[in-house]
Amino acid sequence: MGALREKMVAEMNLRNFASRTQKSYLAVMVGLAKHYRQFPDQLTQEQIRTYLLDLQERGLSSSSLNVNISGLRFFYQQVLGWNQEQFFLPRRKRTWRLPEVLSPREVERLLACAVKLRDRCLLMTAYSAGLRVDELIHLKLSDIDIERMMIRVEQGKGKKDRYTILSQRLLGELKKYKQTYQPVLWVFFGKSRNVPLHISAAQKIYNRAKQKSGIEKGKGIHTLRHCFATHLLESGVDLVTIKTLLGHNSLQSTSAICKFASPSWAPPPAPWICSIYATPRFSRVPLCRWPVPSWRQEKKEHDPSWPTSFAATGRATARRIAYPPPISR
Repeated sequence: MGALREKMVAEMNLRNFASRTQKSYLAVMVGLAKHYRQFPDQLTQEQIRTYLLDLQERGLSSSSLNVNISGLRFFYQQVLGWNQEQFFLPRRKRTWRLPEVLSPREVERLLACAVKLRDRCLLMTAYSAGLRVDELIHLKLSDIDIERMMIRVEQGKGKKDRYTILSQRLLGELKKYKQTYQPVLWVFFGKSRNVPLHISAAQKIYNRAKQKSGIEKGKGIHTLRHCFATHLLESGVDLVTIKTLLGHNSLQSTSAICKFASPSWAPPPAPWICSIYATPRFSRVPLCRWPVPSWRQEKKEHDPSWPTSFAATGRATARRIAYPPPISR
């Protein structure tokens, strides 16, 4: 499969596919070739359908089956040039499951069970900034903006940059971590200071702390990102702001957290990590650097929920932000 592999990799590079997408698609084709012990270009559509049915019988989830279908479609349609009549595979209907969310007390318990300073800082950063695990391990020292109390996420999912919040407590822990471990480039490095921590190592840190704490909810470190968004929503932060901090393309993706947020809308005391109202950036004061026009002030006074745009000055790239009532401290 050497020549076919090179051709497939070239096509994926031309389309600027992410490295993890490329690995997934290549693994799909390797699995198919091993199953039949033949080159993929020598197989028929019926053999490919039979292979997918075999994967389904093994108990693969709908998401995993869709990854296989996407990889097969790309290879046969884009690399080999088969048309839809020669190669047609229907996608599986996804099953939607609500993620398990920890309470603020459970998060505190989880962090307390991370004995090592590095482990505690890693989990604290994942929760307080709402980072994906890939964004977490590729966090650089230069991304920590102490002056503006923000964290820059460089080339996150979808190859997009964004800004998220930096809490005072996390900043204090990161300063201790920097003095102790003396990172050079990556905040959380692997065996060498010039190599970022591996994803599996970050997952093991979370699972180890979870086992010690006795918490049964939450299957992976991505749970902390769900906790970040849910606790913000339950503290009264509007969805548009949460969408910006999470780096979602659509508000529909962010609105999914409404399904597993607490139905009690009496705002609890905001956890230390989610207290974005503690800074003027998220207060009721308009966030524009330039004076707000009088007609806007009149409309805002008439309707307090009327949003004001961010100035395009390098701040967190939010289009609009609403003005929820302040949280009593």
